[in-house]
Amino acid sequence: MPKHAAKPVEPDDLPAEPQATPTDHPRRILVLGATGYLGGRLAPRLVARGHVVRALVRNPDRLAGVPWEGDVDVVRGDLADPESVRAAMQDIDVVYHLVHSMSAGGDFETEEAQEARNVADAAKDAGVGRIVYLGGLHPDGELSQHLRSRVAVGEVLLASGVPTIVLQAGIVIGSGSASFEMIRHLTEVLPYMPAPRWVRNFVQPIAVRDVLHYLIESATLPDDVHGAYDVGGPDVLRYGQMMNGYAVEAGLPQRPIAPLPVLTPWLASHWVNLVTPVPRSIAVPLIGSLIHDCVMRDHRIDDVIARPEAGLVPYRRAVALALKREKGSEVETSWRDAAGDDAPPSDPLPSDPDWAGTLVLSDERERESTAPPEAVWRIVEGIGGENGWYSMPLLWAARGWMDRIAGGAGLAGRRDPRRIRVGEQLDWWRVEDLQPGRSLRLRAEMRVPGRAWLELSVEPHGEGSRYRQRAVFFPKGLSGRLYWLGVTPFHHFIFQGMAERITAEAEQLAAGDAR
Repeated sequence: MPKHAAKPVEPDDLPAEPQATPTDHPRRILVLGATGYLGGRLAPRLVARGHVVRALVRNPDRLAGVPWEGDVDVVRGDLADPESVRAAMQDIDVVYHLVHSMSAGGDFETEEAQEARNVADAAKDAGVGRIVYLGGLHPDGELSQHLRSRVAVGEVLLASGVPTIVLQAGIVIGSGSASFEMIRHLTEVLPYMPAPRWVRNFVQPIAVRDVLHYLIESATLPDDVHGAYDVGGPDVLRYGQMMNGYAVEAGLPQRPIAPLPVLTPWLASHWVNLVTPVPRSIAVPLIGSLIHDCVMRDHRIDDVIARPEAGLVPYRRAVALALKREKGSEVETSWRDAAGDDAPPSDPLPSDPDWAGTLVLSDERERESTAPPEAVWRIVEGIGGENGWYSMPLLWAARGWMDRIAGGAGLAGRRDPRRIRVGEQLDWWRVEDLQPGRSLRLRAEMRVPGRAWLELSVEPHGEGSRYRQRAVFFPKGLSGRLYWLGVTPFHHFIFQGMAERITAEAEQLAAGDAR
């Protein structure tokens, strides 16, 4: 495992956070879930503490371009494949299990339990010294499916025979977290909020930097620390108070809230899907953690891990700092990145020369531009989110609302307005392939009867550039063919206008740079 000099790590949502101090007890650490929201923040911080870090990921391209990629040993594997897990465990002292399914369907409980057994067995056989798992705060009694699965995974790991700490955290508040995004949009969209009755339930949110503090300190715990520990911030609030606390920090008037008993968790997930960028597949587990009071039952964690030197971050302070990070486009990781981990591999790819008999429908556009390739690429890389799609915004918005009503992502935005990397979400697209300065391939995650991609590329041409654009659709059955036939009349306005506007914007950008 390489020992690179750790790059400076940006403080997480708290400018006053001290620089990481190298530990006197460096460990060889395996991070499971390094492409996720917390794993993507934990890995570089472990490196900064002097640990040697390995990341097991299904698709190493998901880490291409992250600032800390060269500081860790990236290996390909899948928790469902015991052999790849065993191979990754070799010479490891500490394993972080930060993988959770965000699927709203399927037998994910069985899958997560089996993956946990694979991790537990491999850690035991490899002589790993500690397992660290992040679960969720939960009450006694009946639990939602997702919380029940997290509890079960923790129990499997605790029974592994390896010293294990299960950190049970509340709602995580930080720039880019799904919980924060849900609170933010629920508060901003509606001046009067008809809300599910769980807005009256008590929750104990925790700042993302405090979650990371507990995770990092868990790496060097003595062997006799074993068990499940609740972790949370200093505030216990009703969910409605959290929304109005957000309103105060965002400079908005506080919202009247009317709890409606008719909004079941299932209906509430549809409601959240409509008024926030959080899709139903993620809203379901989030809401499942809110249907009961979820607060710390004890503070035993203080006996094994000291609180941060500056103290735990209050809720409203965490909100203010997260807003500052988002306003400055300094979101380190996002739930949007992790949401693509469950996506199926794209086989066949739209760039393949042979689709093995698959019916392929496409719309191809090409346009020459006086702008240099780098100017066109800057427009391409910034596409989506607040920058839009450069043609027929009303049609894009209408399609986004149709997708959201159907339970899809809709126009969900993007993590950063200027930079992208493989695996990121751009509205209802997922970045599947990225060749910086040359090409971008997006896979559609909208609800359509088939599979769709959008490819954008640029190359030098004469004294300027040539821009190419291709939409590819693999229809599924008759409904897929009828869908393509129905949208074809709009393609000229959407895709031709898109090509024209992208090259025109690039030419304006190049002219501005030349001044």
